[in-house]
Amino acid sequence: MIGSEALAITCGLCSALAWGAGDFAGGFASRRGNALTVVLFSQILGGILLTCLTPLFAEKAPDTRQLLFGILAGAFGVLGLVGLYKGLASGRMGLVAPLSAMVTAVIPIGFSFVLEGLPGTLLMFGLAAAMVAVWLLSSPGGDMRIQKGELRLSLLAGLGFGLFFIMMDHASGQAVLWPLLASKIGAVTVMFLILTLTRQLAAPPKGQVGFIVLAGILDTAGTAAFTVAAHLGRLDISTVLASLYPASTIMLAWLVFRESLDRRQWFGVAIACVALVLIAI
Repeated sequence: MIGSEALAITCGLCSALAWGAGDFAGGFASRRGNALTVVLFSQILGGILLTCLTPLFAEKAPDTRQLLFGILAGAFGVLGLVGLYKGLASGRMGLVAPLSAMVTAVIPIGFSFVLEGLPGTLLMFGLAAAMVAVWLLSSPGGDMRIQKGELRLSLLAGLGFGLFFIMMDHASGQAVLWPLLASKIGAVTVMFLILTLTRQLAAPPKGQVGFIVLAGILDTAGTAAFTVAAHLGRLDISTVLASLYPASTIMLAWLVFRESLDRRQWFGVAIACVALVLIAI
């Protein structure tokens, strides 16, 4: 029988695969329309799925505090999605995705430092390697150097996702689906307010509904897998495994758009993957 730690690791990797593919679909849809609209409708779809699924499982509803953490997780997560989708739409997928993943991984680890003290040697080496990877990815290199917009949106995405991980970990102590549903409520509310206040509320972009549906399904599946991983295992391990999501985004961008990074930046991507593995050990 599979142990809880092994299942947590498996779910963490599954969340990375689902999120990476979902980000590619959402970023592709955002290239043809408003990224905010894509995020809103993908989150609405995820909320509908969870509304249908949650009553089918005999989960006891968690207390109000955990539901509030779920709502906050959704609010932070959707802000991260906005930054990521805008970055994937306007910048290079193979650069925005790894940078946002590095920031995503560092924030929950820093949070763990405050609560649990300094980590072990391997984790410290992993963090050092992560910083090297960020430098390799963002250092000037001809026309491949990172643009200010790409850096800003990557940081926004990483900050939002990092806070999402922390809040969702607090929300998933007693249940899985109820906190997920609460997170979708928070996400949809924030997006609706943003689009209403900026007067950008509109129908989904024509011809991109299929990609929006795919993004919504994959985002929800990835969030569910991460919630299970955080529920069964440690937050830091679940976070760094989920932060491997750029790998599938990069591969899809290479296959579909033939995007390429220079040799130094591919080395940065490799170091980033090694860093995430070291952190997860």
